[in-house]
Amino acid sequence: MSGSCALKTCWMKLPDFRVISNNLKDRFDGASRVKIGSNIGNARPKARKTKKKNRYDFELLTPNDDYKPPGRKDLVYIERSPTFCEKDPKLGTQGTKGRECNETSIGVDGCDIMC
Repeated sequence: MSGSCALKTCWMKLPDFRVISNNLKDRFDGASRVKIGSNIGNARPKARKTKKKNRYDFELLTPNDDYKPPGRKDLVYIERSPTFCEKDPKLGTQGTKGRECNETSIGVDGCDIMC
């Protein structure tokens, strides 16, 4: 008999794509609106050379003190998304006026989702 299995190689394996996408979708659906507050009164946040947990000179604030602050893995947004239902020449969107939808569909072509 020649050779032996004295060495074993292990590596990390990513979860299935479906698991990752579901996790990301859950985070997207639970995203929190925040405001940027400055810790030092400087209008422009800048990175500090430190290994602290919050290495930036700003903090994320909730618009309402009753809300809990976002966690490290939470998705956040600063501005609301524009409504694409109305025409907006500045953004170059045509809106959905006059667009046909499928009344029986629960997909992206359905009337409930369109606006």
